Amino acid sequence: MAFYLDFENKIKNIQEEIELAEIRKDDHAKAIFEKELDKVVEQTYSNLSAYQQLQLARHQDRPYAIDYVKLIMHDYHEIHGERTFRDDPAIVCYMGYIDEQKCVVIGEQKGRGTKNKLKRNFGMPHPEGYRKALRAVKLAEKFNLPVLMLIDTPGAYPGLGAEERGQSEAIARNLYELSDLGTTTISVVIGEGGSGGALAIGVADRLAMMRYSVFSVISPEGCAAILWNDPTKVETATKALKITAEDLKELDLIDDIIDEPLIGAHRDKNRAADAIKNYFLREVSALEKLSIDERLAKRYARLESIGRFQEDSKA
Repeated sequence: MAFYLDFENKIKNIQEEIELAEIRKDDHAKAIFEKELDKVVEQTYSNLSAYQQLQLARHQDRPYAIDYVKLIMHDYHEIHGERTFRDDPAIVCYMGYIDEQKCVVIGEQKGRGTKNKLKRNFGMPHPEGYRKALRAVKLAEKFNLPVLMLIDTPGAYPGLGAEERGQSEAIARNLYELSDLGTTTISVVIGEGGSGGALAIGVADRLAMMRYSVFSVISPEGCAAILWNDPTKVETATKALKITAEDLKELDLIDDIIDEPLIGAHRDKNRAADAIKNYFLREVSALEKLSIDERLAKRYARLESIGRFQEDSKA
């Protein structure tokens, strides 16, 4: 059964009426409710708060990286391990085709259901996960294949073992290597982009976000705990952090917003997947018209432009 958030209750009620009309084979009533549903969807999703968008980014039915791989790729094969410690299931890597474009896709995978959540460590990679991602992009560079990176993590795993094996070094190494990679790279935040765990596969020629995804230096819960020691301040923290796609586009921290279905990727996974696929193919086509030197120069200029400050004239 579909899971509805609190602010989606009106949509849930109308959807139930549509289902009842279908059972009764009452086409007239169904048409009326469908028209009403379109109106309520427009009203609801056109005025979402930052906290409501955060809830959508974390929605339990939202497509994860493997869902998108299955929807947009064909003839794909998974790349396992990083040849020094183990295979980290929190990051998945595939080589295959998107339409006729041979490519490598890397994604952070949260897992669905208790067993899979534990297997994927709730989408929080260990350092070997980032090293696996680096191995995959280096393989793509060797064969001049474009790379699509799908970001969806609460953050890098902060456990003792991860720190002992060099979590910060693994993230920093990825930032360094991805900034100078010789092949075309596209990163898309598909759900939750948390801190360095997201940045480790977020340095690219193009960085985009799905309409209802979020990208932040810390979770709103962590921010509320540090600043106010008050869990009820989560909504305030979410708004203050400026973590929505619209916020980051306005601050020039991302390049594009991918227009997922208005009602959310979890309600129309095929259209959401098509939006990612079309964006990837379009941007790869545009970027590959540039020479490697031109592409690297643009990537470096983009990275250097991040960050703003304003001097106080009264100081």
